[in-house]
Amino acid sequence: MTMQRTPLLLSRIMGRGAALDPHVEVVTLQEDGKHRQTLQATWQRANQLASALAGHGVGIGDRVASFMWNNYRHLELYQGVTSMGAVLHTLNIRLGPADLEYIINHAQDRIIFADEDLLPLLDPILDKIPSVELLVICRHGESGESAFPEQADYESFIDGQPTEYDWPEIDENSPMGLCYTSGTTGKPKGVMYTHRSTYLHTITEAMTDAMGLSARDALCGIVPMFHAMGWGLPFTASMLGCKQVMPHRFTQPDRLIGLMSDEEVSISAGVPTIWQGVMQIVQKDPDPFDLSKLDRLICGGSAPPLAMMRWYWDTLGIEMIQAWGMTETNPLGTLSRKVAKRSHLVLTEDQQFENISKAGLTMPGLEIEIFDESFNPVPHDGESVGELLIRGPWIASEYFNDPQPEKFHQDWLVTGDVAKIDPDQYLMIADRSKDLIKSGGEWISSVDLENHIVALEAISQAAVVAQPHPKWDERPVALVVLNEGQSVSTDQVLEHCVSRFARWQLPDDVIPVDSLPLTSTGKLDKKTIRANLEADGYQLPDLRE
Repeated sequence: MTMQRTPLLLSRIMGRGAALDPHVEVVTLQEDGKHRQTLQATWQRANQLASALAGHGVGIGDRVASFMWNNYRHLELYQGVTSMGAVLHTLNIRLGPADLEYIINHAQDRIIFADEDLLPLLDPILDKIPSVELLVICRHGESGESAFPEQADYESFIDGQPTEYDWPEIDENSPMGLCYTSGTTGKPKGVMYTHRSTYLHTITEAMTDAMGLSARDALCGIVPMFHAMGWGLPFTASMLGCKQVMPHRFTQPDRLIGLMSDEEVSISAGVPTIWQGVMQIVQKDPDPFDLSKLDRLICGGSAPPLAMMRWYWDTLGIEMIQAWGMTETNPLGTLSRKVAKRSHLVLTEDQQFENISKAGLTMPGLEIEIFDESFNPVPHDGESVGELLIRGPWIASEYFNDPQPEKFHQDWLVTGDVAKIDPDQYLMIADRSKDLIKSGGEWISSVDLENHIVALEAISQAAVVAQPHPKWDERPVALVVLNEGQSVSTDQVLEHCVSRFARWQLPDDVIPVDSLPLTSTGKLDKKTIRANLEADGYQLPDLRE
């Protein structure tokens, strides 16, 4: 007997939730009130969107970009663009104009969908992105205009289109999504996801021992939908028929906690700074909010503090789930639950939380390994350190139109993380092999900042290093050596950088020094620089008394 060889296509699962439970809502927070529409209406509008795009000439494999917050129209793009065989390229709204220009041109995006309040961020590059034929503006009752010559209103664009689209039968290895990494030296690198990889990732997220997403859940996805495709959660929620609650641009902790309380959210996902802010509000005054339905919080981007995870469990009975992954891993790689194995049932709570503080256990279908410099496996003893590599059916095997063989070893992805694996097979991230700075869950390239800063005539050398920050995890600090007889102010350096970088990427401090320590090979010795700052009792400006 042979089994059917049905290709794994997103069009087969994206409309499932709408078919099974059509009246469940998609709720989007707005300036005044909330926008509500059903799963059925969302899927029908996704079909209309596909028809409109096809009518514009968008075909299989064409790139369609989004420059949007988490909202109902972005979800329609997730469903419609991918199901029709086109590629949804989610643009990171936090990037500066130079990176946005490079990414759009490298991807050869044909259409950009943009929320109206984000249009000013696109203005500087509108005449530098020749592949873009049309700008579709998503209006939310706010002001926002663009000088782009060819533009359309989202509602007018899909109006009158049929609510059923004949989804094409394509190869399951066809591309469906494109995200660019923002945290490496040099230019951003594109990661192209396929229908097969995302289909498998979508099903895995719903597993009980993974995120355990269920059709009974009300999901509030706070992690941006432009960040590794919302950690895949919009796909899984669409497949299952979850209620989806979206914050749009209103991600302040007080707005989020009110939204989760009002909409009976049961599961949410975001970076640690989000959950720290929510915790502080509840600690001050818990009475206005009903979080009795909130069952678990997924935390990624950087390791959450153990004290915060304990507080959520001890105070509210909410399980915090730590997840590790990368843009290149779709992104779910490993995950830590409070009780992750049957043998954990007899552990004390202290032992359970010790496990949650680790990066987690590998998702089914994936393999991780740590290697030495000669690519020999390192023992899983919890002490031996090596470079972390990962492989599996939803792990990138190359970058989009940008071969970088040093990032791949045979069929393994070289993550750039230095890690340990303990005898229970828990991954523990020990350090990063490159001097990247992770601030608020987003990467900042120290080398790119350094190269830009030394372009200033007054500066001969620059080193950018991370310094710990209680809210953002890390923030960049620049140390500069001045040319003889020259002077430069912090404001001058920042003004110089803002032409190339987004403001959140800029250094928090600029420190003039006589010299910078170098390694034996003549490279900046950042380990010594960080140690010297610590020994001197250095504190970031906003943390000083």
